[in-house]
Amino acid sequence: MAWGIDVETKFVERSFRLGRTFAPVAAALCGVAVAMPAAAQDGDAKGEAAKEKRPTVSRAAAPSPNATINLINLLVKQNVLSEEQAEALIKQAEDEAYVARQALRDASKKADGAEKTAAAAAEAVSPPGTKRVTYVPEVVKKQIREEIKQEVMAKAKTEGWAAPGALPEWVSRIRLSGDIRARFEGDFFPNGNDPFSAVNYNAINTGSPWNVNDLNPFYWPSYDTYQDRTRVRLRARLGLDTDLFDGFTAGMRIATGETNSPVSFNQTLGGSGGNFSKYAVWLDRAFIKYRPWEDVTLSAGRFDNPFFMPTDLVFNKDLGFDGFAIQIKSEVAPGITPFLNAGAFPVFNTDFNATLTAYDTVDVIGKFPSRDKWMLGAQFGGIFKVDSDIDLTLGVAYFDFTNVQGEVSSPCRADDAKDTCDTDTLRPSFAQKGNTYMMLRDIVPFDPTDPNEPQYQYFGLASAFRNVMLNGRLDLAHFDPIHIILDGEYVQNVAWDRQQVAARARANQLASSATYPFPDNEYFGGNEGWMGRLTVGHKELKELWDWNVSVAYKWLESDAVIDAFTDSDFGLGGTNLKGYIIGASLALGPKVWASARWMSANEVAGAPYAVDVLQVDLNAKF
Repeated sequence: MAWGIDVETKFVERSFRLGRTFAPVAAALCGVAVAMPAAAQDGDAKGEAAKEKRPTVSRAAAPSPNATINLINLLVKQNVLSEEQAEALIKQAEDEAYVARQALRDASKKADGAEKTAAAAAEAVSPPGTKRVTYVPEVVKKQIREEIKQEVMAKAKTEGWAAPGALPEWVSRIRLSGDIRARFEGDFFPNGNDPFSAVNYNAINTGSPWNVNDLNPFYWPSYDTYQDRTRVRLRARLGLDTDLFDGFTAGMRIATGETNSPVSFNQTLGGSGGNFSKYAVWLDRAFIKYRPWEDVTLSAGRFDNPFFMPTDLVFNKDLGFDGFAIQIKSEVAPGITPFLNAGAFPVFNTDFNATLTAYDTVDVIGKFPSRDKWMLGAQFGGIFKVDSDIDLTLGVAYFDFTNVQGEVSSPCRADDAKDTCDTDTLRPSFAQKGNTYMMLRDIVPFDPTDPNEPQYQYFGLASAFRNVMLNGRLDLAHFDPIHIILDGEYVQNVAWDRQQVAARARANQLASSATYPFPDNEYFGGNEGWMGRLTVGHKELKELWDWNVSVAYKWLESDAVIDAFTDSDFGLGGTNLKGYIIGASLALGPKVWASARWMSANEVAGAPYAVDVLQVDLNAKF
């Protein structure tokens, strides 16, 4: 109701403002309006008379004041028309004239009513001395209506109280995004791999402890090293981001995955029970970000990798980071933009109500202390515009992992799978393969005279980890939109000590059937890794037939990085791997592309292990 009054008031006010401009036109139109009723009345009177006396048609008829009648009489005299045809034509003409006169009369009445209404409205709102326009041309009315409509609707949209067909304001602040990938994967093992070399320590550490006195290697859980496999896999992710206020944003994402693995969202079709069973969805991202200034971003929660990482040598490209991070980037001179990234990230948090109970050799003595694990990281670098078509990005980073190295427990009983010891929580909660492991428990036999008494063990990392990284990317756009991109990374674990690790080593997947069941603490590991990659083609696949190809080489020694967080595809995941990668991608449309990769990996040191992986993907994003 308030809107209607506002429109009416605006209409009247606009009428007077525009009246002065259109006064001559209005006067002319008013004259027409006055004349038209008179003409209509005269026509009506003649029509009534016609009803009483219709003009006759005759060959001998005298001339009529009506030109149409004279023309018809002439045609009758010339034998062009019969008298019956002429009478029919006269009747049709008079009927049409009558309809036209009625329409003219109705239009005149409506025009008179509109003038009176406008005059009355003007009297009500006009101040003394205001000149009134008694008639507003239709073109002026239309212009006024459009201007009022635009003003009122703009106000309604701003205030959010009346916007027909528009969504609520909060919807405009939300952005949905996602992607789907369908993959065919073939895993091919050449002859010569040692079937007993790849012990699955992750299966032991995430389940019941393992009886190390069972020396039969066939019973130890292990990774596949010789059975070729093919799989059809699916990855689906759906994300939501929203703007809050004053620089605050928030977001979340859900994704598929066979397990809660931090480095893979792949779901093997036919897995998870098979028979077309439904698949699990996991919370993959959930964060709040704050940008107090354009160059500073603060993040809290679970978010994307905040560090510049051109390859996945150290961290898988899909890995999410839990914790807190700050990113600072600012151009200090034309073409020179330094950046700083830093953060603190909880890797493992002991259960609040830790149920592990400590034992000495006889009595219960209390609960174990918590051993939380953290990663602290910082990176400094710069983006340099060397030339109009040359971009260079360099970075150096440092990552310190606390409480990830295993420690030998206090003497404890472990002749039953339910027994616990005080360093059990130092075992990795997730791992792939490649790192060197040590036994965590110092087991006191229940019967020292029985050499076959079970001894249940968990395994921890034999090395500490403090990584120093160098990162670089060179982007050559001389042939834009075709780019030539060089990526490179180098990493070294500066906390690694060969003698200390060798003394602790129980195994690092270097066992061999020739030295059944395990080598005697023989250690072949290392602490360095590097990767280089060349990519040629479109930097982004945006249009049909956009393409790129790449070739890369990777070398990653056993204890260079924590194997849980690195790439999960090359060599089927983990460390102690070297080899090459060839890939190509082709856009099938703006949001759809196909890609293929061939990855050939071999062991860096130790027992023979090699695997070739083929991946053919169909990708879509929205």
